[in-house]
Amino acid sequence: MRVGVVTFPGSLDDQDARRAIQVAGGEPVALWHGDHDLKAVDAVVLPGGFSYGDYLRAGAIARFSPVMTEVIAAAEGGLPVLGICNGFQVLCESHLLPGALVRNDHRKFVCRDQGLRIERTDTAWTSGYTAAQEVTIVLKNGEGGYVADELTLDRLEGEGRVVARYLDVNPNGSLRDIAGISNERGNVVGLMPHPEHAVEALTGSGTDGLPFFTSVLTEVVGG
Repeated sequence: MRVGVVTFPGSLDDQDARRAIQVAGGEPVALWHGDHDLKAVDAVVLPGGFSYGDYLRAGAIARFSPVMTEVIAAAEGGLPVLGICNGFQVLCESHLLPGALVRNDHRKFVCRDQGLRIERTDTAWTSGYTAAQEVTIVLKNGEGGYVADELTLDRLEGEGRVVARYLDVNPNGSLRDIAGISNERGNVVGLMPHPEHAVEALTGSGTDGLPFFTSVLTEVVGG
C-alpha cells in the first residue's frame, strides 16, 4: 500500500512521517506541494512543521498549493487523509475540516509528551485503537489551539467526530480539550500531536502513535 506524504516549503516532519509509514508496513511516497500529481497513492499524510505563508495564518497559503487541489478532490471522493499539526491547520484552511487553529493561549511554544484519550475509533486512521484508550504522544506547537463556534463544537460532539482529547492538561487552550477531529465520513482526520514521533521504542517516545499508520493500511487493504 502506497501512502503519500506532502512536502511543503518549511515541512519539518515529512521524513518522520515517511519513516512511520515504513515502520507500519506501508510504502511511503514523497509528494511535492507544487505538483498536480498524487502518484496513485492509497492515502495521504500532510505532515507537521511549517508551510510557506504561515506568517499570514498557519496553512492559509499552503492550502492553495497545486497538490492540495488534488488532495481536496480525492478526500471528497473518500481517500484517507491525515493532517498532523501544520497539516491539521492546512485541512481546516481547506475546509475539509471545520474550525481553525490559533496561537496557544499562553503565547509560548510547547513541546511535551502529551496524554490523549482516543474517542473515535471508526475512522480510517484510528481503527487500531480501542474506544477511550489513553495514549501518550509527542506534542509540539505554537499555534495549536483548536477553536470553532459553539454550534460547530456541539455538532462535532453530537456526531462523535472528536477523534482525540487532551488528558491531564490542556497544553494550548483548545476548546473542549480537543486534540483532533474528523470529517463526517471518517476518512479525513486532523491531529495536533505528532504520532509519527511515537512509532519506535528506540526513540524513547514509545509506540502509541503507530496505530494511526497501521489503521489506514488495514482500512485500505480491508476495503
